Amino acid sequence: MKAAEIRNLSGEDLQAKLKEARAELFNLRFQMATGQLDNTARIKQVKKDIARIQTEMRDRELKADQA
Repeated sequence: MKAAEIRNLSGEDLQAKLKEARAELFNLRFQMATGQLDNTARIKQVKKDIARIQTEMRDRELKADQA
């Protein structure tokens, strides 16, 4: 997911995407532990998506405090 896509989402959508990404990361880690994970690069992608979402949420929080 790109940063521009994340900026266009509403607050509720961001919460939902964050929850989905965390669940996906949990499942990927579980697959890695059991030896079933084929695409190990996906873990890195999901972590970056989570970071992007959290960054946008924090940015919105700071802007709301300033206003």
